Amino acid sequence: MTTNEVAPIIRRYFELAGQPDSEDYFALFDEDAVVEDESTEHRGVTAIREWRRSVPLVSYEITDVEDTPAGTIVTATITGDFPGSPFAGLRYRFSDYDESAIRLLRIAP
Repeated sequence: MTTNEVAPIIRRYFELAGQPDSEDYFALFDEDAVVEDESTEHRGVTAIREWRRSVPLVSYEITDVEDTPAGTIVTATITGDFPGSPFAGLRYRFSDYDESAIRLLRIAP
């Protein structure tokens, strides 16, 4: 699967995630969505907003996209102002989503 074949909402996620936060970014998530990053769960758009304020702005280079029975896994190298940058092999597991909203996203190596 190539980046162009991935679901439009996932493509949009990566288009917006590397930019300063906007309402368009938060509109990608269901009101009760869960984002898990660094083993911490952020439940609901309010918590997702707080999480985004606490992480540095990074750029993404997508290196692989895999569609699995458990969802879509996008592997990326992220680069930004954080120790260990660039970081290769970070996986974004979109486990519950449709064309209108992301409901579960797990980010982990």
